[in-house]
Amino acid sequence: MQIVAFVTQKGGAGKSTLASNVAVAAHQAGERVFVCDLDPLQSLVKWSRARKASDIPAEHMSAEKFEPALLRLASEGVTLVVVDTPASDTAQADAAIRAADFCVIPARPNALDIWASEVTLAKVRASGKSFAFLLNQCPPAQQSARVERGAQALEEMGALLAPMVSTRVDYQEAVRLGLGVVELNPKGVAAREMAKLWASIGDRLRDRALTAAGEKDRTARSPYQDLFDQAVKASGVYADFVNAFLQFGRPKATPPADADDAPPERRRHIS
Repeated sequence: MQIVAFVTQKGGAGKSTLASNVAVAAHQAGERVFVCDLDPLQSLVKWSRARKASDIPAEHMSAEKFEPALLRLASEGVTLVVVDTPASDTAQADAAIRAADFCVIPARPNALDIWASEVTLAKVRASGKSFAFLLNQCPPAQQSARVERGAQALEEMGALLAPMVSTRVDYQEAVRLGLGVVELNPKGVAAREMAKLWASIGDRLRDRALTAAGEKDRTARSPYQDLFDQAVKASGVYADFVNAFLQFGRPKATPPADADDAPPERRRHIS
């Protein structure tokens, strides 16, 4: 049984929406999925009730009951546990990180989320867990070439999950109906994003399982967090990428019009 935890101390980063959609995409790919909702808000329990189906059970539980529940789920044949966590530094988040095989750290493309993700990253690294960032709620437009190059470099290093997830109405509507976007609109862009995201997460889980089983040369590929350290210390590629992304879409500043060049209706305000 594999455990994926969505963790970040910043509220509004989209953990619950991402967790529900990854759970559905994984279920469609053949996994037997169980959702552990450690958030006191119980967003995924409410999502599960709206779903009106028992194919992806969701249960709210405390930090104390979480680890015993995992033993039960493994004995019942669950193959994937998706964990949603509160948006704060809590015992529930700590428990999720300790138990996880892979931690997903979502962040919106803004400075506050990026700063908060650094706090979460420190805790994940201290636990020795495999992790990757996921940029969520991105502008649904063509990114600049610099952003694309930065994203590709980070993906190759294992520090960033593909794809960058866009802001789309399908995500809101799917949550409201207790669905995943792959069910709501299977041919839509959001559905393709979630199918690709689950494929990326699945690849990480398989790599980890092979390495743990000794079937993969441990020296062939450094742990993801070590690669991330190399990226930051050696080339600063993540910082460059984030800076480029935060600049994307920002309107260019234009110098104020000279009074003599301003149209007549503006000259009254300038003079």
